[in-house]
Amino acid sequence: MTVNDDVLLVHGGTPLEGEIRVRGAKNLVPKAMVAALLGSAPSRLRNVPDIRDVRVVRGLLQLHGVTVRPGEEPGELVLDPTHVESANVADIDAHAGSSRIPILFCGPLLHRLGHAFIPGLGGCDIGGRPIDFHFDVLRQFGATIEKRADGQYLEAPKGLRGTKIRLPYPSVGATEQVLLTAVLAEGVTELSNAAVEPEIEDLICVLQKMGAIIAMDTDRTIRITGVDKLGGYAHRALPDRLEAASWASAALATEGNIYVRGAQQRSMMTFLNTYRKVGGAFEIDDEGIRFWHPGGQLKSIALETDVHPGFQTDWQQPLVVALTQATGLSIIHETVYESRLGFTSALNQMGAHIQLYRECLGGSDCRFGQRNFLHSAVVSGPTKLQGADLVIPDLRGGFSYLIAALAAQGTSRVHGIDLINRGYENFMDKLVELGAKVELPGKALG
Repeated sequence: MTVNDDVLLVHGGTPLEGEIRVRGAKNLVPKAMVAALLGSAPSRLRNVPDIRDVRVVRGLLQLHGVTVRPGEEPGELVLDPTHVESANVADIDAHAGSSRIPILFCGPLLHRLGHAFIPGLGGCDIGGRPIDFHFDVLRQFGATIEKRADGQYLEAPKGLRGTKIRLPYPSVGATEQVLLTAVLAEGVTELSNAAVEPEIEDLICVLQKMGAIIAMDTDRTIRITGVDKLGGYAHRALPDRLEAASWASAALATEGNIYVRGAQQRSMMTFLNTYRKVGGAFEIDDEGIRFWHPGGQLKSIALETDVHPGFQTDWQQPLVVALTQATGLSIIHETVYESRLGFTSALNQMGAHIQLYRECLGGSDCRFGQRNFLHSAVVSGPTKLQGADLVIPDLRGGFSYLIAALAAQGTSRVHGIDLINRGYENFMDKLVELGAKVELPGKALG
């Protein structure tokens, strides 16, 4: 990875205290924007955060003839897909950048235009996210795919037809792909071993508002009956439970007290149970959740990440920083992304004691156990963290480095902070509001 010019100086040792707001989920809003492509009428999406993934999708939609404009209230977008058209290949590539979201344009564009182009894709470097599987799914619906020098060209000469698909793993991205493709496909699509994250349910709510027929069974099976036409929707995106948990972990690691306005209990219940086991405190009201360190020692735990309703992999990295301050040995078993524990090497540089293992620690085997991946960790604490030079590796790892720098003694230089803008709205302003001592060299904050 190239070190970005964007460097943040973090003067650690100050508890984060105050109030911040989380808006719509990064893992829902861009997908709901893509869904608007399927409609024959305008859609209104509310509670939209100002993050890079939203800006990428907005640009891609506009390239394809969709009008996107601000609505009446802050954080509202009006999306009008009436005049969808083909886009220039070079423009698509330039707008997509490192985002993987363009892969979800395939189904809607095949329905609207009969063809689609997808450039080379990026995203966070945290392990395998097989794009090929998306293409395999689209082939099952009847798409043909031609690999070209600048990306993949897709056509549906006979239209798209419903099919039976079983996912080898309940992937969120693959489930989204099936939903966005199946709603206008001819006949019935049955998807088994589907992802059932709250953001998936919210996307299904969006599609149902547009006129789709989608049934969710209790055994991870989703049945989609194709319809001839979809309309627009009016929808308020569910709040970002992953960002809310990140701020909760920051409160714990810095011995702070943060009220996260917009956070909701229902989608965070597994996280809240774990937070309480570690020794964190929280209080829930109708508007949000207050998280704080109640004093005394934090407790070590055994933790295994899993798909929903298990402990989310995106909650793991920020919480690991807090676990460096817990007494005893904490065991982490990462079962979702095989390379997600790589961020711990920088924490060790700061004074943490974290050892990685190839074995499945914690009692249950996972799909990475026989494949030589360092996917388990033992965190020994408590350890004092010291400021360091840090290079952000990925979105959640990057926010975890910020938390570590804020909890550490001394000053840290955090390189590549722009990556955090992918999923954390106005995070610099929020840090200042919470009393963090941070500065961009040559620029004033606050």
